[in-house]
Amino acid sequence: MNTFVNYAGIAALFALVLLPALVGLARERRIDRALRAAERSQGAEPPHAEGAARPVTATRRPSIGSWARV
Repeated sequence: MNTFVNYAGIAALFALVLLPALVGLARERRIDRALRAAERSQGAEPPHAEGAARPVTATRRPSIGSWARV
């Protein structure tokens, strides 16, 4: 019985170590599928920009050396 408990403990630790990697792999595959689908749909029909708003361009203030001086 001790041997079975030892094997079960090792299997549980092994699963805990592999779980984050397997979850990350599944997430990466889902993202890859979404990107491939977006590429396929983008090639089929070009986006229409006539009614779209212009992108906002933000300008950065020059660094003045200290965060206290505004």
